[in-house]
Amino acid sequence: MRPIHRRTFLARSFQATTAVTLAGLSGRRVWGANDQPNVGMIGCGGRGTYVSRGIAGAGARITWLCDLDSTRSAGVAGFLERYAPDTKASNIRQTREMRELLEDGSLDAVIVATPDHWHALATLRCVQAGKDVYVEKPHSHDIYESQLMRDAARKTGRLIQVGTQNRSGAYNLKALDYIRSGKLGDIHLVKVFNLKSGGPFQLGDPGEPPAGFSWNDWQGPAAERPFHQRIFHGGWHHFWEYSGGDLCDDAAHQMDLALMLMGDPGMPRTVASAGGRLAHPGDDSQVPDVLVSTFEFDGFILTLEHSNYPKYMTKTTTTIRQSDEFPFWMHNATRIELYGSEQMMVVGRHGGGWQATIYPWEIMAQEFGRPCDDEHYANFLECVKTRKHPNAYIEKLHPSVCMLHMANIAHRVGNRKLQFDAEREQFDSPEANQLVRIPPRRGFEMPTIG
Repeated sequence: MRPIHRRTFLARSFQATTAVTLAGLSGRRVWGANDQPNVGMIGCGGRGTYVSRGIAGAGARITWLCDLDSTRSAGVAGFLERYAPDTKASNIRQTREMRELLEDGSLDAVIVATPDHWHALATLRCVQAGKDVYVEKPHSHDIYESQLMRDAARKTGRLIQVGTQNRSGAYNLKALDYIRSGKLGDIHLVKVFNLKSGGPFQLGDPGEPPAGFSWNDWQGPAAERPFHQRIFHGGWHHFWEYSGGDLCDDAAHQMDLALMLMGDPGMPRTVASAGGRLAHPGDDSQVPDVLVSTFEFDGFILTLEHSNYPKYMTKTTTTIRQSDEFPFWMHNATRIELYGSEQMMVVGRHGGGWQATIYPWEIMAQEFGRPCDDEHYANFLECVKTRKHPNAYIEKLHPSVCMLHMANIAHRVGNRKLQFDAEREQFDSPEANQLVRIPPRRGFEMPTIG
């Protein structure tokens, strides 16, 4: 294994962080300094509510809301009227039909905040309709979907920004600068943690769908199963048809930040996973509550440690995120550790800050953090106008989401070690390759773009 030396790291980092202006976009509007992009949203749950408020606060005009449950879109419209600047619910059009939103030629961009299994299909339909997209993480439900999204952005010049906001955090960029300075030395080991509390998952009473709600459309490309209110109300995270579990959902933030700090090294050449439903055996969840995955790169190893049971682990609190304090790192559920030959660095996502240390916990450098959501929204809207690649452009995010899928795939084929061909993006196992692309249900195929 070749070590990752500073010269190689610096060249890779520079290439990965250089802004690129998009070409071939004749016919797009000319923006004035105070013009507001018109933005719609598909998926009006809790996360969508939060993101739409942030996008509006960053200077967008929310003009459309789309959700299969009309009570949700009405709720977001009312929320935006109360909390978003210069927004009236009566000026926001609401629909259950995605097609109506996409046919509006005045719409510049769309927020996709659906459940995970709809992220790719909704994004591709938006791109096909000529819209830029801000899509929540994880942006795809399998490796193939991410390939389609990346390729669609390349071919069309549409912008796809993923909601991994740590790439817009000033303190994270300072951590990257510190690593580039060479003070950590050569980095051969990176640890990514997603060690969160959790309990057993039970489905319970299936209940009845809301009035006028289409369960068929909600399932979309996923394999068909009967309606269940517990799945509809957030329990979908526990089923392979809809999600890669909390590993894909929340660890997406740390994994992407870790790759950014390592200079965006591309794809690993192997993955090995071990885990299962160990803490809550026999409940109704399909996804592992303990999973440890190891990835081999040229020059370094990255490990991902995931769990959903230890109640003493916690995310960085809001108080710490908004103050000049650091988390108690040993009990921080979502930290990243980078081990250099000279120093180690521990980094907290979403405002946790970072510290570089030597034994016995002598602090060599540090930076307090702050949440970076607003900067991420502003970056997206600015790029809608300038046509530059945003900070979390789909091209950069492709490797990190693929690694999360790779971790799950290695587990699902029997907790094995798999070789991965980064050029072809295929495994050395036919069984594993069947999970690279999950066939969509008829009527919900991914569109061909370009």
